[in-house]
Amino acid sequence: MHRYQILLEYVGTGFYGWQYQKKNITVQGTIQKILTKILKEEIKLHGSGRTDANVHAIEQSAHFDVKNKIVNLKKFLNTLNFFLNKKLISVIKINKKTSNFHARFSAKKRIYKYLIYNRVSSPSINRDRGWHIKKKLNLELIKKASLFLKGTHDLSVFRASNCSALSPVKTIDYLKIKENKNIIEIQIKSKSFLKQQVRSIVGCLKYVGEKKWSISRFKRIVKSKNRNLCAPPAPGAGLYLEKSYLLSLLDLNFLFILHLEPSRTIYPQHFLEPHLQGNCL
Repeated sequence: MHRYQILLEYVGTGFYGWQYQKKNITVQGTIQKILTKILKEEIKLHGSGRTDANVHAIEQSAHFDVKNKIVNLKKFLNTLNFFLNKKLISVIKINKKTSNFHARFSAKKRIYKYLIYNRVSSPSINRDRGWHIKKKLNLELIKKASLFLKGTHDLSVFRASNCSALSPVKTIDYLKIKENKNIIEIQIKSKSFLKQQVRSIVGCLKYVGEKKWSISRFKRIVKSKNRNLCAPPAPGAGLYLEKSYLLSLLDLNFLFILHLEPSRTIYPQHFLEPHLQGNCL
């Protein structure tokens, strides 16, 4: 078998998320169908992370296995994009990989960003590419509240009821917030995420920015670990999977040994976390 990695960008509008579903149109299902058609064998695609309905990707990493080697990658890339571009999916790059590479398990860090159009008029060119909020948000309050989320916390309050992660404890490496011409960008980097984590965080920060919640109340709600106290999650249309950082070759070999002989060595929890707990948004 030959393994290939593809880097994707897509507009999530109209898709029922990334993960394949029998009855609904998804990004994974759409690409698998076209790959199967071109390569003339059943193809299973694996992504670095799952995105919910209407969520976009600037750089999603995925891989697939095929029996016969793809001789001309440039030609294959053009053929793939001929079919996918019509569905607002683009394959940016394709790489030949070894069998110990895995799009999900080889992703060391992930960055998501959320866009808010904080102005009176709704966007036309970028319609369905962000959350339109008419009321002026207090950016300084939002920034101050967000500082509390950096580091390792039990984020149960931001966790969807159907989240499959083994633990609600996550480490946020950084949470950056900036504004340019009434567009607020919230960027979050972590090893892995809970389902609806980013959208729930944005929804709660919106309440702070509207002064519905004080910063102290925001902190109390996070500490409560009670999902019922969370603000309504922000719409999927404003969320983007921006980038997945891959493990080094040494780390990949390390994982491969773990896969073959799981009882041989005890590994640090910080290394295993993204692989055992998954990533779902």
